Amino acid sequence: MRDTVMDILTERPVTAKPLLEARGLRFAAGGQTLIHGIDLEIEPGKRTLVMGANGSGKSLLLRLLHGLLTPSAGQVLWRGHAPDRAARRAQAMVFQRPVMLRRSVLANLNFALKVHGLAGRARADRANEALEMARLTDLATHPARVLSGGEQQRLAVARALVCEPDLLFLDEPTSSLDPASTQMIEELVNAAHKRGVTIVMVTHDMGQARRMGDEVIFLHAGRVAERGSLDQVLGAPRSEAARAWTQGRLYTATDH
Repeated sequence: MRDTVMDILTERPVTAKPLLEARGLRFAAGGQTLIHGIDLEIEPGKRTLVMGANGSGKSLLLRLLHGLLTPSAGQVLWRGHAPDRAARRAQAMVFQRPVMLRRSVLANLNFALKVHGLAGRARADRANEALEMARLTDLATHPARVLSGGEQQRLAVARALVCEPDLLFLDEPTSSLDPASTQMIEELVNAAHKRGVTIVMVTHDMGQARRMGDEVIFLHAGRVAERGSLDQVLGAPRSEAARAWTQGRLYTATDH
């Protein structure tokens, strides 16, 4: 197939219909525009990393894509259409600081499954599989809120995956965890990806990016400064914003 100019610029092959799209996405609050007309596509089966300096709009972009915030302008499309209830149920999100329900580890999983309409033996089997996957079987009856930080985050990932989403958003899921807990979270996410779950994750960690990503969307000041393969964006960035970030320098210009 002949390459188009856009394919060459983005270094991405022409693929099937995007799973998720943002068109002219803009968000303003307090009289300030925080996300500036972003256009992007999330391809099924990819691991897309959202990276950039603090305050660049990474977490905000994830919340807009997931439908937790309403954009000031533009739209988000799921498989080419406005998201409906089924589309929302096909997505899940894990936050930097997990929110645990005031109930046991197992009950947290069962609640998620109940919301998605599973009951009886199917629910029990799915919950037990998730406990085993997250290495939390021995803690099933413990109150979720007394778990360690790493255990809570493993539960948060398991709770997100137990309903078998097509797309999983993660907002710096290991930022406050020790190396062992980080490794377990990465194993959970990569195992989900191997089963076909599309991953969109915010991370600041370049080492983690190389372990977890296929491509990078690099944000600066609420705009996409650069997008491309992991090796291109982290190894040979074209934008000054990404180049400065990879070199540990502060970049303050707002014009690209």
